Amino acid sequence: MTEAFSGWPTTGPGIEALEADVRSDLSALLPVDLPQGAVLFRPGDAAKGFVIVLNGRIDVFLTGPTGREILLYSVEPGGSCVQTTLGLLGGEDYTGEAIAATRCTAVLIPRALFLSLMERSASFRSYVFTAFAARMQGMMHVLERVAFQRIESRLAQALLDRANDYEVQVTHHELAIIIGSAREVVSRRLEIFARKGWVSTERGSVILTDPAALRRLAAAAD
Repeated sequence: MTEAFSGWPTTGPGIEALEADVRSDLSALLPVDLPQGAVLFRPGDAAKGFVIVLNGRIDVFLTGPTGREILLYSVEPGGSCVQTTLGLLGGEDYTGEAIAATRCTAVLIPRALFLSLMERSASFRSYVFTAFAARMQGMMHVLERVAFQRIESRLAQALLDRANDYEVQVTHHELAIIIGSAREVVSRRLEIFARKGWVSTERGSVILTDPAALRRLAAAAD
């Protein structure tokens, strides 16, 4: 068990509200460290258990027939993986791919224990379905943005969301996945942003030079 989470399960987000016997069952599960880039599942895999992320971030992608990828959602502490929940409850195989976007610490609740807890614990069901509902709402927002929001607005919002001291450590390909577009399209839009003085680009990063302009663009309805 990693030292940072030696108090598991009492340190798990939302876990402290579960019944004592449920926490006792969970205490037998050891948190594991996942390196950045670790693949948790791929299309066609069966769900083996319910993952609780204690720190870090896991990104879930969907790949289309042409090879274009889109970021469906990210799982962070307190969050839920829709595809895993559906796989465990409905028996469906994964259609997406999950990759550790950062170094993560996580706990895997095996399928048999997960189903047992769902059957006998109202608080565990509430924990699972509350996180599931929040994730589904987030996915609906992704679909709305891809369907109805201009690429420029989606790109501006993605940059603002990921900026750290006005810098975004990201490639054009990664931005394309995040906003559901193509790398070439993102590159052209970034060139336009740069000519307007809103950003400057370097290899593997984007510097936000006019965040106010990007916020106005991100808020544009059409």
